[in-house]
Amino acid sequence: MDFDRIIDRRNTHSMKWDMMEKLYGVPADDGIAMWVADMDFPAAECVRSALARMLDHGVFGYYGDDASYRDAIRWWMRERHGWEVDPQAIFTTNGLVNGTAMCLDAFTEPGDGVVLFTPVYHAFARVIRASGREVVECPLVMRDGRYEMDFAAWDQRMTGCEKMVILCSPHNPGGRVWSREELKGVADFARRHDLVLVSDEIHHDLVMPGHRHIPMPLADEGISERLVMLTAPSKTFNIAGAHCGNVIIHDPDLRQRFAARMAALGIAPNSFGLVMTEAAYSPEGAEWVDALLPYLDRNRRLFDEGVNVIPGVRSMPLEATYLAWVDFSGTGMSPDEIRRRVEGEAKIAANHGESFGTGGESFLRFNLATPRARVEDAVARLQAAFSDLQ
Repeated sequence: MDFDRIIDRRNTHSMKWDMMEKLYGVPADDGIAMWVADMDFPAAECVRSALARMLDHGVFGYYGDDASYRDAIRWWMRERHGWEVDPQAIFTTNGLVNGTAMCLDAFTEPGDGVVLFTPVYHAFARVIRASGREVVECPLVMRDGRYEMDFAAWDQRMTGCEKMVILCSPHNPGGRVWSREELKGVADFARRHDLVLVSDEIHHDLVMPGHRHIPMPLADEGISERLVMLTAPSKTFNIAGAHCGNVIIHDPDLRQRFAARMAALGIAPNSFGLVMTEAAYSPEGAEWVDALLPYLDRNRRLFDEGVNVIPGVRSMPLEATYLAWVDFSGTGMSPDEIRRRVEGEAKIAANHGESFGTGGESFLRFNLATPRARVEDAVARLQAAFSDLQ
């Protein structure tokens, strides 16, 4: 598995590389794309071989009998996370942003409040507002350089208009792996305020050494009556373009309500995504992930060591994901000046922190799932762009 090989993704309809000049002013010819959360590595051989067999067959008709696909998901969750999934509880959506939107459609009404623990993945707020619901921000607390939850403060924010809470576990962009106690706290929060709990666990396989992700159903077995789980192979295996996500609902009432909306909107997955998912969730896929994680961990350590020597800059300790969350507040610079240096001088495209909601204003998010030489280059560019501080 050669994660060091640099693959030129320019002019391949890559959002990450072909859109960064338009959105960030960073030219593709000598810029570094570190914003969109996909990896610059080729997919696992087992996934590519499965697609090759489809291409060799040459007939791309409607997909039927998805029992083996559901069994692959069940096998992966049991083997990698110790979580038993009922195959009949699985709904397949066109990715998890679509899955989130479907949850909003099925379980809330226009005008309802939807709780987010901010800063958090920016697409949540986007689809909430687009659906006519209200974003209710509950800011995370920074303690000792990491995010923690503050349920007492959040309880005070509730008005009774809230119908849903969306949890990002592990957390994007902060990289936290929530503890069992924290997850139980979220479950209790949902009970106290009668909220449907949507737990987006798309990064659950990408956990750094020394940490362990706990699926929400295992943290609080009694939460199933209001729990919706979101999972996908897209981040783990770099197949986000397949737009294949899973909404897993064990409660019969919630399941029926979700199924009704899926049927009403005529939503069905594409066969390529199903084939890729089944191939990924396999022993061969597990071997690829086991090789990937140490590589990402080394990239993380290299990046943190490099940026943390810049005065006033601090990368949040990364427990999961491949997304570094970097705080520039200690520089005393305005967000515009920070971006001028990062985008204009270093020529790096990174996500702007304020798009993740309250608490993200002084941050930028950098994607480290790229060949190590590119991470080294990015560190050198950032150090040069802030060299006057050293």
